[in-house]
Amino acid sequence: SSNMPLIYKIIVLFILLLILISLGSALVSMIKGDTSGKMLKSLTWRIGLSVFLFILLIIGQATGVITSHGL
Repeated sequence: SSNMPLIYKIIVLFILLLILISLGSALVSMIKGDTSGKMLKSLTWRIGLSVFLFILLIIGQATGVITSHGL
């Protein structure tokens, strides 16, 4: 069992889900050949969410919320 609180795990999983949804939306736009910029907007959201998740994980490591298993 991990020391990471359940709410932190839920937030991380929710952000990962949003990243996958955004990536899927961009894929659908690309396949349809949509030129309205929806694909660019979806990919921009994905990058922003990925950066936010990375920062959240770094903060979690720095504050001790996330601990390594020593592998």
